[in-house]
Amino acid sequence: MGDDQILFTKPLDASNAVTSNPNIPSVSASAVLGESESMPDDHPICKGHDFEASRSIDGIMDSMLTSGFQATNLGKAVNEIKRMRKWRLSDTEWKEGDDEALRDPDLRKRIRSRIFFAYTSNQISCGQREVIKFIVKNKMVDVIVTTAGGIEEDIIKCFEHTYMGDFKLKGKELRKKGINRIGNLLVPNKNYCKFEDWVAPIISKMHDEQDAKWLEQARKLASNGCEDEELKPFSFTPSEFVARLGKEVDNEESVLYWAARNNIPVFCPALTDGSVGDMLYFHSYKRPGFVLDIARDIRNINDLSVQSHCTGQIIIGGGLVKHHTCNANLMRNGADYSVYINTGHDFDGSDSGASPDEAVSWGKIRITADPVKVVAEASLVFPLIVSQTFAKDVACWKDEVDGTLCWVGDE
Repeated sequence: MGDDQILFTKPLDASNAVTSNPNIPSVSASAVLGESESMPDDHPICKGHDFEASRSIDGIMDSMLTSGFQATNLGKAVNEIKRMRKWRLSDTEWKEGDDEALRDPDLRKRIRSRIFFAYTSNQISCGQREVIKFIVKNKMVDVIVTTAGGIEEDIIKCFEHTYMGDFKLKGKELRKKGINRIGNLLVPNKNYCKFEDWVAPIISKMHDEQDAKWLEQARKLASNGCEDEELKPFSFTPSEFVARLGKEVDNEESVLYWAARNNIPVFCPALTDGSVGDMLYFHSYKRPGFVLDIARDIRNINDLSVQSHCTGQIIIGGGLVKHHTCNANLMRNGADYSVYINTGHDFDGSDSGASPDEAVSWGKIRITADPVKVVAEASLVFPLIVSQTFAKDVACWKDEVDGTLCWVGDE
């Protein structure tokens, strides 16, 4: 059949299920109006929010699941976080061959998931700091991973404000004025100067403590005459350094303040990548020899992952914090629950943009998991997620987790 004959092919019979219009060419009818399979009766229907029925934030968020696109992923993220918070070992029955120590039904009801919470420094630079502080203050996560900026920006805000600016402000002009721009936020140089004046004496004091413990160990070895005894020099880990800053800052607006008081470890494997690194650099010229033991910290975070009966991970942003958290969960064959919030894409092969399914291939997320990635700028969506999860019935949640633990050995 030639192309010039297509429009003149014999029309379908009026009784044909494809079309009741006998004037439509058969080839077009088959291409455009081909028969489809029926959708299951219980399949979700795409439907947005009805403001006539409800104008509350809860009502709007409830409708996200059926709105499509990233709104649906936002709704799924809420559900995934609810699931990781609700999980108890009692959800699965003990069976022959399982650890005998986990047989007690009452103990199983007390064992919950360990939640890893990771975020990049921009989340502290912006107003998300207050949202994160709420979660940490109420001890709603168990492990934190962040960058150097996530450490120093939190402390800096205890001394001076970060100001609103504009994305279009010229860097050349701001540089002349001693003002730094983070997106549409402005941070005067004096903020960092105050931070450096505050942190420098703490580094010196910790250096004193380190050297005093080294000297003490050396004297014990000398007095005992144990030539074969191994000398194990003391040193702080980056997470211990961060905890020290949280204890010293004495400001309830600080995320690190609450992390220190709630014994939530804050891991920062790239602690030197920022103002803290600058201060360690300057200190090394005045007094060499201060040591931060990153090897002990990698063991600490990996052990927290391995020593968990279930893990959940909430990761805002990409880069180091995303991989460090996922890699820790690799040590236990993957996280059980996962939520990513970032704007990265996977076309360049970066880990920042990698999908949860890629993490499954590495064993960083379990093959039985149902992970969610929300492709969105976090300052827009994370407060909404928190409103439907961590901020819901706080007092009730605290009662539910009272006396719980993440690992049977934690008792």
